[in-house]
Amino acid sequence: MYAKQPKKLLIMNILDILQRYSDEKHRLSQREIGDLLRSRYGMTADRKAIKRNLMDLLEYGFGIEYTEKPRSRLNPGTGQLEENVVLTDFYLTREFTDAELRLLIGSLLFSQHLPRSQCNALVEKLKGLSSQYFRSHMKHMSKIREDQTDNRQLFLNIELLDEAIEKRKKVAFHYLEYRTDKRQYPRIRSDGSVREYVVSPYQMAAKEGKYYLICNSDQYDDVANYRMDRICDLIILEESARAFETLKGAGGCALNLEDYMKRHVYMYASGDGMARLRIAPFLVSDVIDLFGKDVTFSDENDDGITVTVYTNEMSIEQFAKSYVPHVTILGPRLCG
Repeated sequence: MYAKQPKKLLIMNILDILQRYSDEKHRLSQREIGDLLRSRYGMTADRKAIKRNLMDLLEYGFGIEYTEKPRSRLNPGTGQLEENVVLTDFYLTREFTDAELRLLIGSLLFSQHLPRSQCNALVEKLKGLSSQYFRSHMKHMSKIREDQTDNRQLFLNIELLDEAIEKRKKVAFHYLEYRTDKRQYPRIRSDGSVREYVVSPYQMAAKEGKYYLICNSDQYDDVANYRMDRICDLIILEESARAFETLKGAGGCALNLEDYMKRHVYMYASGDGMARLRIAPFLVSDVIDLFGKDVTFSDENDDGITVTVYTNEMSIEQFAKSYVPHVTILGPRLCG
C-alpha cells in the first residue's frame, strides 16, 4: 500500500482498479471502487470525484461499461421525492476474451520452440490482459513442456529475420543439434569446424508446435526449412537474397505460404508432385486435417478409398509410415 498519493494519481488508480478487479462477471459500484482506493492505494475520494474520473476515462476512449439505475431521493429542501439516475456496475472491457486468452496461453505452454523462461514471461503478460479472477482459472494450464528449447536467441532471431526478409538480404547462422549429454551444440563439419549456413530467407511459419524458417540454402536450388529454435549467432549479410521465383519447383511464382504449408505438412524439404494413396475409410478425416480439402477421393468401397493429392514427397512417406498398414502409396508422380 502506498503511504500517500497525490490527487492527480486518482484517475490512474481508478483505471488500475478496473483493470485488476473488474470484468463482465465482477462489476464494481462507485462505493466498491472507493473502498479499494482506500485499502489498496491509501487514497480517499468521494463519490463525485470517483464518478468524474470514471467519466473522464470514458471520454478518453477507455472501454468501460456500466449500468444506469433509477433512484428516488428525498430533497431535504423541498421535502419532495426526486428521481435521478445512479451509475453503477462498472467494469473494463477487454481486447481479448478469457477464452481467447486461454487459447493463446495454451499455445505458448505447449509449444516446443520457446525457451521456458521466455514462455513464462509471455504467459504472465497475457494473464495481465484480464482481471485477477482470470488467473485463478489458469492453474490447470500451468504445466510447461519438459522438452522446450534452451535457445534464448529466438526473439532476437525473429527480429533480425524480419528485417532481412523486408530488405531481401541473405543471412548467415549456426545450427544447433543435441548430443547424448542432452545439450545443444552448433553443428560441425567433418573436420571439426563449426558449420556456417548462408541462406535467402522468405518466411517464418509455425507447424505442429514448432517454428520454421522457410529459405533457400546457397548451394542448392530448392527450398529448405530450418527450425527457428535451433538457429543461433544469426547475422544479416549485405548480399541480396535469391528470389523465390527462381528456385526449382517454384514455377516462376512468389512464395504462397498457404499452398506451401498444405504441401509440406511435416515441413520436409523435398520435391512436390501428385501422389495417389489407398487408405482405410476411417482415415478420411486425418487426410483432410493434414492435406486440406483440395484432395480428391475416388474408388470408394468398404475396403478403402483412393486419395489423390498434390504434396511433398517426404510428407507422403511420413504419413504412410504413421498409419501402417492402413495406407498404401500407389504411385507418387513428383515434379522434382
